[in-house]
Amino acid sequence: MSVATIRPERDGDAAAVDALVAQAFGPGRHAKSAYRLREGVEPVRALGHVLELNGVVAGTVRYWPVGIGGVAALMLGPIAVRPDLQGQGHALQLMQASLALARTLGHRIVVLVGDEAYYGRAGFSRIQPYGRITLPGPVDRSRVLGLELVPGALEGVSGEIRKFGVSAKVYAAGAGLTALAPPAGQQASHDNQ
Repeated sequence: MSVATIRPERDGDAAAVDALVAQAFGPGRHAKSAYRLREGVEPVRALGHVLELNGVVAGTVRYWPVGIGGVAALMLGPIAVRPDLQGQGHALQLMQASLALARTLGHRIVVLVGDEAYYGRAGFSRIQPYGRITLPGPVDRSRVLGLELVPGALEGVSGEIRKFGVSAKVYAAGAGLTALAPPAGQQASHDNQ
């Protein structure tokens, strides 16, 4: 009998996670605006989770630090589950486990680009009024979704989603997105040179 468990991502999972994401989204994923926000930035290690099936990584979810109008937030994605396991609720379980931890750790806002019908099962919805939070580059604005981990956290928040914690060299090389200061109490992981 197969045993599936959801657990935090470990350092040794990186290669399996990368292979799963590459299989699920292909090489074109790097051109998408959401991926551009991840260039040169480390994922939020504490929130990465995997689905493990009989000792093998079969699903993954990661989060990335972003800012919206100077307000710290998380960007969910990518989330991927092995093709033979899709449609069984594993992606939702990955989101629920990791979002519960994000809430416990004091994060307030999570955004993503995706289908509202799918991500709505985890509480995500279109950010209203429509278009007040955007991504750089070509993105269908109706697919920009948000989730308040703290009620009211999105009130008054507007602007373009931007990355922070980025190396100045990566930024200067054409990432084209402004680096933000980290939230109060967190150390920046960037080089100002």
